Amino acid sequence: MPDFSRNNLAKATSPYLRQHEGNPIWWQEWNTQTLGHAKKSGKPLFVSIGYSTCHWCHVMASEAFSDREIADYLNGNFVCIKVDREQRPDIDQFAMSFLVKMQGSGGWPLNIFLTPDLKPFLALTYAGVAPRHGMPAFIDILKSAKQAFSQEGKIPAHTVARNEPRAREEAEVIGEILSSFDVDNGGFGGAPKFPPHCTLLLLASEYEATKDHGVKAAFAKTLDSVSLRGMHDHLQGGFYRYCTDAEWTIPHFEKMLYDQAMLLWAYSAAYKALSEENHKIVCEKIIKCLEETFRGESGLYFSAHDADTEHEEGSTYIWAVPELRQILTQKEFGEFEAVYDVTEHGNFEGKNHLVKKGNVFLPKIEEKLLAARSKRAQPFVDRKIVTEWNCLAGIGLVTNYRFTANQEALKIATRIYNGILSKHYKKGALAHSSLNGALQKGEFLSDHATLLLFATYMHEETRSEEKIVSQLLEKMLKFRKPDGTWIESNNSDFLEVAAQSFDHPGPSSSAVAELALLRAGTILGKERGVIGFGNPLGQDFKSFAAFFSENMHEIKSKEKIEWEKLPMSCIQLPGKGYSDCFDGSCRKFAGKKELLEALEKAQK
Repeated sequence: MPDFSRNNLAKATSPYLRQHEGNPIWWQEWNTQTLGHAKKSGKPLFVSIGYSTCHWCHVMASEAFSDREIADYLNGNFVCIKVDREQRPDIDQFAMSFLVKMQGSGGWPLNIFLTPDLKPFLALTYAGVAPRHGMPAFIDILKSAKQAFSQEGKIPAHTVARNEPRAREEAEVIGEILSSFDVDNGGFGGAPKFPPHCTLLLLASEYEATKDHGVKAAFAKTLDSVSLRGMHDHLQGGFYRYCTDAEWTIPHFEKMLYDQAMLLWAYSAAYKALSEENHKIVCEKIIKCLEETFRGESGLYFSAHDADTEHEEGSTYIWAVPELRQILTQKEFGEFEAVYDVTEHGNFEGKNHLVKKGNVFLPKIEEKLLAARSKRAQPFVDRKIVTEWNCLAGIGLVTNYRFTANQEALKIATRIYNGILSKHYKKGALAHSSLNGALQKGEFLSDHATLLLFATYMHEETRSEEKIVSQLLEKMLKFRKPDGTWIESNNSDFLEVAAQSFDHPGPSSSAVAELALLRAGTILGKERGVIGFGNPLGQDFKSFAAFFSENMHEIKSKEKIEWEKLPMSCIQLPGKGYSDCFDGSCRKFAGKKELLEALEKAQK
């Protein structure tokens, strides 16, 4: 039995939890022993949720969570638990839904107070040691929480609402997305601006099928804004988490694996739809970023890079003009200045975060600056391996191979696929994450859905994954309720939580599950399910899955057909002859040539 009168995070499998092992607070991990201790003591739970690369989590750790008075009050009156949101999406989703219900918005750190039987009664984000911006001092919030717990008669249970969208048609969804398009800056809506991965995937498919000029305008402008301006690390490749302004100039400098994965998928699809060379180069640079800065010793990818370097956000990435002039020759600086928008006064705290003026690449100059940048202090890397995000990266790599003919991308995808199966799928249990080989306990829909989806893509390449597809499908269906809805987890140490239904910012677990069910059912000749379109800009991966379902060509052939000759919305399977099943009917062909001619004619 743990000693609950001390901080017990030293052996956690989360770098985020390890960051708090030095706090004077008696932090515990979320587990049945800690919950049992809370019930026995009768104390309420104080649960603080965040992640290792979260700037305001760091601030609260160095301020309120390091304050002795606050620590003494917490230790005496609450059972304190630290949760990594990247490890426990079910707890995070439950807490976030309560916070949004109370305050109308949310964020991290997410601090929530619960009764010992897991009924929430107060939640907030960052709070300081002293009052700030109308927010009381954290110690006063703690006293209010204790009083609320002791005086409240009956605290009601909280459940996560199931946000099922109303029935929508494809044209309505696309129309609403386009009505939100920022014509001047690209993207959809105002600041802050997150990269719209799932929206881009949907628009790529829509444009390939319809050649609609309005779709192309929004799609192409957004792709250029995301890749040319401050979201993009122009030297290393890859993307930051989001931009604080509508013009995509200043990012929050975190780099998340899921952003690299989804944008690799999106820009690969963009190249397939638009045939613009700059999109192909962006993909190559994402892969370079993944292999050089995310790859671990296991061959799998780490989860994130911090926004801060030595407690200063973005300091690794920004440049003063005199420094640039010192590194580059006069000729090189002239070429650089013609492509990059740099000034003496800068755009970020007196220095320059690099933003491009146009789609021009300067590989020799960019490599020279990257070499100089690599000598600086570097951000902290969260070395946790997350199954879901590695699978999304694998899918991005497979689609990059298909749409750009990059053979190396398929080799890397195969490495990721085999690595997840050998290292995270043990004795029929799929681990959500690992750290230094230690597997996290508990299973989640997000991992089962993304691995199954990944396996369906790999089966199209190997034509030999039926067994694992069948196994993973059976396991994934254990997260589906009799009414067809999905749950995020069925772990014994927490409540049943409805599966995530909105993309934030990666694809929702329920939408991935629906697409995986469709593709796996097609491969195995089993149930395929019906996918409806989602709410625009909030459920665009669901709409992407619905588009795929409605426009899917099920192509069978004796030999594998070159992907560049096939539409994006297809699934390619082995067959004794040549056929294309589409829109409720199947056509047989004498050979590959006739099949491809029919597909080309259908796309005109």
